[in-house]
Amino acid sequence: MITAGDFRNGVTFEMDGNVVQVVEFQHVKPGKGAAFVRTKYKNVITGAVVEQSFNPTAKFPTAYIDRKDMQYLYQDGDLYYFMDMESYEQIPIGKDKLGPSFAFVKENMEVKVLSYKGNVFGVEPPFFVELQVTETEPGVKGDTATNATKPATLETGAEVRVPLFINEGDMIRVDTRTGEYMERA
Repeated sequence: MITAGDFRNGVTFEMDGNVVQVVEFQHVKPGKGAAFVRTKYKNVITGAVVEQSFNPTAKFPTAYIDRKDMQYLYQDGDLYYFMDMESYEQIPIGKDKLGPSFAFVKENMEVKVLSYKGNVFGVEPPFFVELQVTETEPGVKGDTATNATKPATLETGAEVRVPLFINEGDMIRVDTRTGEYMERA
């Protein structure tokens, strides 16, 4: 069991028959009245985000999320195939369960497949990936008065904003959580 006073970002628990994960939390102690925990949480199955306040002594059963290392193999229509690194078993996962950060995953990359009681609800790519720039406009010399950026298409098809000195064929490091350029690889 976990109490609302113990909430931290990323904590998963069961509430009203659903599995939810804390996205943001704030302990509030007003001048008068009882303290409470203002929380923003996400239903891990549906992806719905809800804001709610809790009494710090409210108790909830802890939900244990299974994170399994798998290798992304290939795409076939709306199904994406992953291989278990231990048993070599292949499982298909629907496009609706992948999330926006999957745009930075290329074939043969290792990811974590998230499941709860055997039901897959998401795929978590590595925090940082190195990808090649396949298309970008050349930077204009002298256009560097500020931190100027330009759009670039990566080998996975994802688009990111990069500094003007990045050219086609360059390898860059991208943060998959924010979708931002980090550095040259």
